[in-house]
Amino acid sequence: MTRPIRARIDLQALRHNFHLAREAAAGARVMAVIKANAYGHGAVPVARALPQADAFALASVEEAVQLREAGIDTPLVVLAGVFAADELEPAGRHDLQLVVHSEQQVQWLERSAATGPLRLWLKVDTGMHRLGIEARQLHDLRRRLAALIAARGGQLRLMSHLACADTPRHPANDSQLAAFLTLDAAGQERSLANSAALISRADMRFDWVRPGIMLYGASPFEPEVDIRHDLRPVMTLETRLMAVRSLRKGDKLGYGHSWTCPVDMPVGVAAVGYGDGYPRHAPTGTPVLVNGKVAPLIGRVSMDMLCVDLRGQPETLPGAVVQLWGRCLPIDALANRAGTLSYELLCNVNPRVAREYVNGED
Repeated sequence: MTRPIRARIDLQALRHNFHLAREAAAGARVMAVIKANAYGHGAVPVARALPQADAFALASVEEAVQLREAGIDTPLVVLAGVFAADELEPAGRHDLQLVVHSEQQVQWLERSAATGPLRLWLKVDTGMHRLGIEARQLHDLRRRLAALIAARGGQLRLMSHLACADTPRHPANDSQLAAFLTLDAAGQERSLANSAALISRADMRFDWVRPGIMLYGASPFEPEVDIRHDLRPVMTLETRLMAVRSLRKGDKLGYGHSWTCPVDMPVGVAAVGYGDGYPRHAPTGTPVLVNGKVAPLIGRVSMDMLCVDLRGQPETLPGAVVQLWGRCLPIDALANRAGTLSYELLCNVNPRVAREYVNGED
């Protein structure tokens, strides 16, 4: 009998969320972001479940090659481009589209002996100041890339990335859009909108949109942003109680004795911890569901287990189902309590947690 923790992935919910992205795109093509193992959901199963995507976005050549080797023939875009010149050969062999964000990457392409078509995205920094060429470099680098494409075939597109789209009223959004609009598009296809911008800013759709977190059913907005959406959680993280303890008033619980029983009470011990990806700093009072009813977390989260207060359901027995997040317990609420983001929680679900793929849940 293995540990009972499971991440159940609802592919029907995934397709529902993709449909919402397609509708919001209003004719723009949809590049589904499935980097970081599809935000912890499994890149290959997610890609197979979304054959209608116009492209998939990955973080590295290695991630993209894994999809090609699994038989995925959808266009693949490597958002970071290549990290070294020797990655150009496998990128070309597997027909990967590369984002170019630096002059060094342009030089590697110019020196490459490869002869196949180049499908490139030139990334311009419009205000995030992370990756991207400066606007003043656009004319020269685009000219050099256009010369390579003229010799080898292919296509060049433009993109940028938003820093504050999760707060739609943030002034940086308008300034980045204005900077993007001042770029000479030269008839090339453009992409700017991520999940948050896709939902909240129709003026940022352009030719391609890049939904990521919304595909997995988590909100792309800061907690205080009240924008309604019909996204459905894709991952439900569940385990079971491995023990139920009857503790006495004054008993101190777990590492550091950080929590003291205020009365005689039952305490459940669930088989999940930070070694599985549950946040270690989730505070006492963070809700989990035991048999569908709220039971607050108490004490410190351990590597392989955590404790819950069962005073509200004292008849609970070992083996009871414990939901950490999912359809009945939004991951965004947990992320807010733990001082983190749903992105981090999903990506941190450890490989030792079995993934189970279903098409719809009862």
